[in-house]
Amino acid sequence: MRRKPSEEEIDKLVVAQADDDSAWEESIQVRKNRAASLSIPAELVERASFLAKLHREKGAKEWLTRIIRERVELEEIAFAELKRELKEKQNLPNDGVRRTSNHT
Repeated sequence: MRRKPSEEEIDKLVVAQADDDSAWEESIQVRKNRAASLSIPAELVERASFLAKLHREKGAKEWLTRIIRERVELEEIAFAELKRELKEKQNLPNDGVRRTSNHT
């Protein structure tokens, strides 16, 4: 059974192969998951804190995050539905009969 290389051995191997492109896999893109910050009026935070307690959340931040996520999902669904309806209407002439080509 082969032993696991030490950190020092791994470092030496990496340095030795640093300029050898064939020794490396294809590079990948990594996106950092950054949190955005929002400025919220103190009065709104107080109200949100009260509602967070009613909903048994840890605090206003967690409750607001959940509420915003839910609202964004609802808005995305509504937007997708509107796009679908508009697309359907574009395929129907004024008399309600579906077009089969652009030459009507």
